[in-house]
Amino acid sequence: MDLELTGKVVIITGGSDGLGKAAAMRMAMEGAKVALAARDQTRLDSAITEIKVATGNNDVIGVSTDVTDESQVTRMVDTVVGTGGGIDILVNNAGTSASGKFEDISIDTWKSDIQLKVYGAIYCCRAALPHLKKSGAGRIINLTTWGGKATPGGTMPTSLSRAAGISLTKAMSKDYAADGILVNTVCVGVIKSGQTQRIFEAQREANPSLTEDDFNDRIGGMVPLGRIGESEEVGDVIAFLASERASYVTGAAINIDGGQSPVV
Repeated sequence: MDLELTGKVVIITGGSDGLGKAAAMRMAMEGAKVALAARDQTRLDSAITEIKVATGNNDVIGVSTDVTDESQVTRMVDTVVGTGGGIDILVNNAGTSASGKFEDISIDTWKSDIQLKVYGAIYCCRAALPHLKKSGAGRIINLTTWGGKATPGGTMPTSLSRAAGISLTKAMSKDYAADGILVNTVCVGVIKSGQTQRIFEAQREANPSLTEDDFNDRIGGMVPLGRIGESEEVGDVIAFLASERASYVTGAAINIDGGQSPVV
């Protein structure tokens, strides 16, 4: 299936690792011009090299950016436009998986989580929007979680900030449909990524006998499909939503969670 992404200019935040890198890999395979944004330039450079080698696409750049800083986001967008000539697709992927019980969460943790996941997406959308309007076929894809729809206990502040991301998606899809901009979110479950790797390493510190296979089996056992998802499975859905094959899909919140969410 031709996704018709050749020559499209894509920004992916949190693009040096995990889901962001998987989406970048897929869209680079489809011929898109991909710009990765993340804070660590060394990890960005490593991801860029990996993507270029795997796809043969040399139109891949990295711009060191802290999305919690609006001025850095503006500079990143200006750099991408100056290099690629515009913006067609924005993937808001930057985030963490902080979670806990309400009374155990510090105010600083609340503030940093909302600043990264909510304001980070807002800053990127504000900066990219004029260019997405010019595209005539703009796409915004927000990464959230199914916990933003049906919130289990012990999942704040992430579930709250991801609920805001789902709301942002639905409202923007209505505000900018007339401009030809489609806005969707993918609500991910447990996926193999840098975040899950860090969770495993933290648990292994507490329990040195824990193996990665044991960790994957235990976490995957909570998923109806019986396994942890692969980053590439998320990347493929993101690429589809960015493409002309999804030209009548907007305002949707699509679960990529192996059936774990209790709601559609």
